[in-house]
Amino acid sequence: MNKILKFLLTIFLNFLLFSTLVSSEEEKIKIGLLIPMTGENKNLGEQIINATRLALKDINNNKIEIYPKDTKSNPEKTLRSAIELKQLNINLVIGPVFYKSTLYLDEVSDITFLSLTNKTLDLHKNIISSGVNSTSQLNTIKKFIELNEIKKTIFLTPDLDYNVEIKKGIKNSKIKILKDYNYSTDPTKLTKQIEKITNYEIRKQNLIDEIERVENSNENNKEILLEKLKKKYTLGNVNFEAVIIADFEESLKSVITSLLYSDISAKDKFFITFNQWFDESLLKEPGSQPIYYPSINKKNFEDFKKKFFNEFNKEPNHLSLLSYDLIGLVYYLSLNTDLSNINKLFKKKNSFKGKIGIFEIENNKINHKLNFYKIDEGAVKEIF
Repeated sequence: MNKILKFLLTIFLNFLLFSTLVSSEEEKIKIGLLIPMTGENKNLGEQIINATRLALKDINNNKIEIYPKDTKSNPEKTLRSAIELKQLNINLVIGPVFYKSTLYLDEVSDITFLSLTNKTLDLHKNIISSGVNSTSQLNTIKKFIELNEIKKTIFLTPDLDYNVEIKKGIKNSKIKILKDYNYSTDPTKLTKQIEKITNYEIRKQNLIDEIERVENSNENNKEILLEKLKKKYTLGNVNFEAVIIADFEESLKSVITSLLYSDISAKDKFFITFNQWFDESLLKEPGSQPIYYPSINKKNFEDFKKKFFNEFNKEPNHLSLLSYDLIGLVYYLSLNTDLSNINKLFKKKNSFKGKIGIFEIENNKINHKLNFYKIDEGAVKEIF
């Protein structure tokens, strides 16, 4: 009798152990990671892997398992790696990094991809752009314009491949603009275009005419008037209070230089641009200050950079921070919802506060609630 009891007890304990292991396996949160691990962008892939490792360390929960796969920044290789993730029963993937790598991912329609791109046009239904897109930025710029009661704003957009994306952002944000201009990034054409937009030749001629009028007049304070006029470059105002420049780095500086040449000063008009990721070179451009832009939370970004450097002895980029936050976002969503039905997670309205800022989720879209900054007198200052 004792042998039978021992035998039954052994079977029961083995059953419990097996059930626990199966349950434990079922509870695992499997997240794929599609990143460039070889090729010219492999350093970027390494940074993203390190960011996910840091996120796992901070979450401190062994339920999450990350499965990195190489994309080589190539759409065909990205598809092959995605199929491998599908064979591991993974239905949620962070990545790929680049828009072009998403080209064939509709062939694995039962996987949801949180791509790091900020492009939102022509994405397959199973791809969600998680980058800081134009709509998020323009929503923030719109708030600044309304707070400052700016009535007349013009928009300058370069003739580049993200032009259509900007147009969509303008429409989605419902930001009010006086006029939208496209410009060439060719420096030989740019200045002439900005001169035309700002009526430079007319204002310059106005000054010439006024100097001539005063010189031929009999006014008592003629010399004083002439002295003041000759210190000017143009005469007359422009029909806008603010200018939004959808550009970056050296191209942005070229536009600002052309505005300054056309006698449009940042001291008189609001110069607003897109997220510059706290480009320090802008601090050394006093002529363009103050300049305003939306961005992620600066303090959180600096804290993350310190933590990342202490852990890996390397400086992170902004995609590292985004990857870190996406791990936290998936974990947060998994606490209340079954990840096996991933499609529902990103359709219902939800929000998540990460290091980058607040993720706003609805209808398979991610927007970011951003902060707003200005560069003035060589320093970055937070507006809101």
